[in-house]
Amino acid sequence: MIDFGLPLLIGFTLLTFVFILLSNHLFENTEFAVYVYGLIAISFVSKLSEPKRNDFLKLIYNKDKYRKLRVVENIIYCLPFTLFLVYKNQFAFSSILNLLVIIITIFNFSTNINATIPTPFSKKPFEFTVGFRKTFYVFPIAYFLTYISVSVGNFNLGIFSMLLIGITCFSYYSKIENDYFVWNYNLSPKEFLFEKTKTCLINFSLLNLPITLTLGSVFFNQIDILIVFILLCYVYLSTMIFAKYSSFPNEMNMSQGILIGLSLMFPPILLILIPLFYSQSIKKLNIILND
Repeated sequence: MIDFGLPLLIGFTLLTFVFILLSNHLFENTEFAVYVYGLIAISFVSKLSEPKRNDFLKLIYNKDKYRKLRVVENIIYCLPFTLFLVYKNQFAFSSILNLLVIIITIFNFSTNINATIPTPFSKKPFEFTVGFRKTFYVFPIAYFLTYISVSVGNFNLGIFSMLLIGITCFSYYSKIENDYFVWNYNLSPKEFLFEKTKTCLINFSLLNLPITLTLGSVFFNQIDILIVFILLCYVYLSTMIFAKYSSFPNEMNMSQGILIGLSLMFPPILLILIPLFYSQSIKKLNIILND
């Protein structure tokens, strides 16, 4: 949030709102929500079980204090999930989840994967190559949610899985690259933006293809809604690219982040934001690409 230029008070408020919104959406759209929720919570807490981190803590604290610290921090990390489960009257599952995160403190294991993960993308569109390797675990989850949506006949859960992939791809463009990598394209600003947008939409379509084909064939009578959400993902991804380069070579500022956030709540704002970000991007890129 600091790197993005977002004040922590606003950032944590938005984060809390998004967490509650997504949690509530998950519980409203699938009967397997508690299991998916528990899996997400455990994967989140497991980040604290890194061997190097815990070896360092063992050097500072004695055995008893170390165990107490690990139990407390795991419970605190799990607290948002616990509170929401209590809100949903899932008292038994909440207790089981907390028992599991306490048991995890006994073990130390690395959650980092050192092996090079193959991607379906070339090296040129680095955003997807780097982003996919960092978020590869999201895609099996999204495809599994699609399977559940088909199994229980819940179209909304399938749409949520598609949006999950869209948000993941959206995050790939939050960081700015060195101006050399832009100059290396040897294109005009308009051609550069077109190339970036085309690559983004093709790669998103490739990742989203299993979900699109599954939902389109099973929920054929709602295919118009499916197409609308796919187009919305295209529009938001394009907007993110334009916003990224509208402040180039600097990273996006807080005002841009707020405008994008407002567009998520009120999509018609995009009719103003897209041409605004696009024209600003052309001006910024002219400095480098016409040099």
